[in-house]
Amino acid sequence: MSIDTEQLKKLIITPTLKELDLYSHSAVNLLLGTCATESQMGTYLKQKGTGPALGIYQMEPATFDDISENYLEYRPNLIARVRMCMEYDQSFSFVVTDMIWNLKLATAMCRIHYLRIPQPLPKSSDIYGLANYYKKYYNTEKGKGSVGKFVADYEAYVND
Repeated sequence: MSIDTEQLKKLIITPTLKELDLYSHSAVNLLLGTCATESQMGTYLKQKGTGPALGIYQMEPATFDDISENYLEYRPNLIARVRMCMEYDQSFSFVVTDMIWNLKLATAMCRIHYLRIPQPLPKSSDIYGLANYYKKYYNTEKGKGSVGKFVADYEAYVND
């Protein structure tokens, strides 16, 4: 059973990205595609098998820690927006396992992962461009994901 795509888009992704001042149609579609291909739109909250990835975007703890320690730590305005978006006290620290249940945090961290990439996001309507961007910058060369899987999952979950 997966999360309803329209509700995820309208209730979680769009408001979270707007609160972070990181909203664009391309970002929404990239996150929807990432969720569709990584967790089958929220079907899996922990990586199948023995893998460490967590949440609807299947982010690995090492990536979460890298974003927290080596990116957000040096961007106080952005980390403050993340904490406000989560309605956390400004002194509150994020915990990687929160991505399992906190869809807003998982969304914020996924978007910030892509924010670190200097290449601009593809156009929102360019599904193959989004798929290539995902494969290169999120799943990486060594990952099990593929452009074809992203496109198929996007079409199955997002364009149904």
